[in-house]
Amino acid sequence: MSDYLGWAATVVFVMSYFCARAEVLRRVQMVGAAMWVVYGILAQAPPVVVANLLVLLAAAWTAARPSPVPPNAAVMD
Repeated sequence: MSDYLGWAATVVFVMSYFCARAEVLRRVQMVGAAMWVVYGILAQAPPVVVANLLVLLAAAWTAARPSPVPPNAAVMD
């Protein structure tokens, strides 16, 4: 069963490369990282758990902080 979770986490991770919007990217990253954490626990692989907890926390932190530029703001050179 844990193998299926690992493969599903891989699919979610790869899908994150196709996200055009930053907020969607972070959500997909958080889902993938959470899946990898569960996989790491099941596989008794502490490095997998720790690495993906860090990714999960970083994605959650960047998703929660306010954006410095409004999403529809015009960029001026």
